[in-house]
Amino acid sequence: MASGDIFSLGLVQMRCDPQPRVNIERAESFIRQAAKDGAQIVCLPELFLSPYFCQKVDLSLFDLAEPIPGPSSDRLAQIAKQTGAVVVASLFEKRAPGLFHNTAIVFDANGETLGIYRKMHIPDDPLYYEKYYFAPGDLGWKVFPTKFGQVGTLVCWDQWYPEAARLTALRGAEVLVYPTAIGWHPREKAEFGVAQHQAWETIQRSHAIANGTFVAAINRVGHEGPSDGGIEFWGASFVSDPFGVVLQRGSHDKEELLIVPCDRRRMEDVRRNWPFLRDRRVDAFGELTQRFIK
Repeated sequence: MASGDIFSLGLVQMRCDPQPRVNIERAESFIRQAAKDGAQIVCLPELFLSPYFCQKVDLSLFDLAEPIPGPSSDRLAQIAKQTGAVVVASLFEKRAPGLFHNTAIVFDANGETLGIYRKMHIPDDPLYYEKYYFAPGDLGWKVFPTKFGQVGTLVCWDQWYPEAARLTALRGAEVLVYPTAIGWHPREKAEFGVAQHQAWETIQRSHAIANGTFVAAINRVGHEGPSDGGIEFWGASFVSDPFGVVLQRGSHDKEELLIVPCDRRRMEDVRRNWPFLRDRRVDAFGELTQRFIK
């Protein structure tokens, strides 16, 4: 279990090559550098082993999936053990023939697999056809007691839902980690791009404020898909402190490694002064389980 006031996050903002071998080697290099630079908890982007394949519906793309444990998770576990860093990775999980998940896996600093989180909210939007590939998660909300801190795992589309952040924070998360693959449709960028990015960052910073916890969003960069369309992934990976202050933010277009110290005393201070958890009316929230209230 964690001790001391400070834990250090390492956010790997990377491009994703068509070859999974290239991506796992690139991720390994980033993890080793992050650990060398002092990161204790290193986080990779969503589905980092390949380009974001959910831009189209293609039966053959299920071949990208692999079981957990499997070759990639075994290698990541070994990297975690060798570097002494906690690693949070996002994989295309083959659970059974015809059954697949978008899954985050957490390796402790000794290489032990602490567990998995299966993405709960599955989008179905233009160029984000995830419902074709992934069954929704069935493991509930997860917090993993790593060597360096209590890590809550959520994935991409989950980051827009305050209920997901709240229920994970209530399980003791010191940081909410969001492996992410999000970007602009190039034709929409000029008109909507700034507002879309600002909304993405704002909603996650609001989770930090509402729950008094750190939040880390880890995105990829680069254009993927047809040159006259596709997705331009906007990077801008960031860490927010428990009052929504951005501690570090990556660029929109470059591979980067962010090393971000996080101070647990900040959590204590914010929660004492803004006691949202104390004042929640838990007796009056039952209607949240309804789809809509008229």
